[in-house]
Amino acid sequence: MRAVIQRVSEAKVEVEGKVIGQVGRGLLVYLGVGKEDVPVDAEFMADKLVNLRIFADEAGKMNRSVIEIGGGVLLISNFTLQGDCRKGRRPGFDAAADPQMAEPLYEKVAELIARSEIPVAQGSFGAHMQVTSINDGPVTFLLDSKRLF
Repeated sequence: MRAVIQRVSEAKVEVEGKVIGQVGRGLLVYLGVGKEDVPVDAEFMADKLVNLRIFADEAGKMNRSVIEIGGGVLLISNFTLQGDCRKGRRPGFDAAADPQMAEPLYEKVAELIARSEIPVAQGSFGAHMQVTSINDGPVTFLLDSKRLF
């Protein structure tokens, strides 16, 4: 499982012109599920997301998590994070999980985050979405449940 994590002041997702999810201060997370991913990858990802200390404390150091600041998470499915651009000019998506496998794992991540009593908003799995955000910092991190980076 791969994620792009952005610390945001606010973020929203729209489908067909309607806002279907939004958060104020918190995290915008693009999540891509791979063929080799299993429930333990969802557990790793959710735990890392809610506990990652990327918000400033009183001294201005990244020392607080989204839980500690009372923020929310906007979770967006994004299979293109599993894309391979190393060869040729067109990305390959052989590593991406089929939707029937990916959607339950994506939903599992959302469920586990919500168990931490963090407000979770979601995009629409498999839909064409318009995502708008104000990146705070900018602060952006890459995360891989197989710890490839």
